[in-house]
Amino acid sequence: MTASPATATPRRVRAILARLEKRWGPMAPPRRVDPLDELVLTVLSQHTSDLNAERAFASLRGSFASWEDVVAAPAPVVADAIRSGGLADTKAPRIQAILRAVHEREGGFDLSRLRDVADDEARAYLTSLPGVGPKTAAVVLSFALGRDAIPVDTHVHRVSKRLGLIPANASAEKADRLLHELVPDGLRTPLHVALIRLGREICKAPTPLCRLCPLNDLCPTAPRYR
Repeated sequence: MTASPATATPRRVRAILARLEKRWGPMAPPRRVDPLDELVLTVLSQHTSDLNAERAFASLRGSFASWEDVVAAPAPVVADAIRSGGLADTKAPRIQAILRAVHEREGGFDLSRLRDVADDEARAYLTSLPGVGPKTAAVVLSFALGRDAIPVDTHVHRVSKRLGLIPANASAEKADRLLHELVPDGLRTPLHVALIRLGREICKAPTPLCRLCPLNDLCPTAPRYR
């Protein structure tokens, strides 16, 4: 197992978040919605932009009167409704499988029960659903259930490596575990939001704009780009 970098310390995490909040203000999660809606929206957001995912979700809800109708429809019809989100032919049956599993377990299309269970139990439940991985589960935990989670999307994964918070060869799944253990309680969701903004605006792929970054003196990879 690859050891965490020497730069991966809670103190450094606090310093990083403080600098980013000084630049951009408080890092609040972007939304608070129903957990099942958030789960479906997060599936739609995979490999596409937030805007396309939101359009696909609005189209899905506008095309069907209920989640029951989504489950009952032929998969190609559901795929047509979410076409704007990309990979529709893959996402449609995945969404239907998730909805079926929720209905079988809960007796309805409702995940509000997860608000009353422990974080580990809620995470285990979500990742046991068809096609739901750690990142998707963490988004639902953080954005819909108000839990202290740090979803590892493309931006968080890339920026965390550059900042030396996780090993350079860490997979997204390993990064999820390492960051959850590293980041102090109460800071996981704000750090997620902050690293996404940093990744979108400054720490871009393939070349970061280090001259604009408030973290360039804390970042172990900045010298190679300056």
